[in-house]
Amino acid sequence: MSDFTFWVIFSNLLLALRWTIALSLVAFVCGGAVGLLMLFARVSKIGWLEALTRGYIEFFQGTPLLMQLFLLFFGLALFGLEVSPWLAATLALTLWTSAFISEIWRGCVESISRGQWEASSSLAMTYIEQMRYVILPQALRIAVAPTVGFSVQVVKGTALASVIGFVELTKAGTMLNNATFRPFLVYSLVALMYFALCFPLSFFAKKLEGRLNAAR
Repeated sequence: MSDFTFWVIFSNLLLALRWTIALSLVAFVCGGAVGLLMLFARVSKIGWLEALTRGYIEFFQGTPLLMQLFLLFFGLALFGLEVSPWLAATLALTLWTSAFISEIWRGCVESISRGQWEASSSLAMTYIEQMRYVILPQALRIAVAPTVGFSVQVVKGTALASVIGFVELTKAGTMLNNATFRPFLVYSLVALMYFALCFPLSFFAKKLEGRLNAAR
């Protein structure tokens, strides 16, 4: 127990924090890419594609992220597919993130007035051209603040990856607590590190929202 000084505990948590940041970034970037595809499908007005996308979104929004992690990590093994904790966590968080981001962006797209669609149609623009040159640039201004705000949920969601053995900040905290029997110190440091990640994102989202509201 004497070998675990404050600096040893803190430095080990910092090493694990790198994986929390890496998992958050990968999940957010990949989730955003998948979410953009879901957005196009969701507002495409193609019946079967819209219904398929709606089912995808409702499944991942309506089921716990913990269950999705279990399904990917343990479920795929039933089919002979060995999945590492990193891959399972990345896939689960990407799919979960994409479901929420696509709905955030869909709300922003649908807030653009119908006149913008009609005006771009009168210029003989295709659906892709309408989205690229007219709708998305306007929706992007509205979407920035809630998207940055949702990134906080992605960071906190990475903590659940600890249940499948992925050693990120929460898992490292549990392991250090089991070795040192100093739960107050260990989990206080874990909480402070999560706060150091999430508070700037929350603050930035609020600032953006205030500026955008003032601009409108």
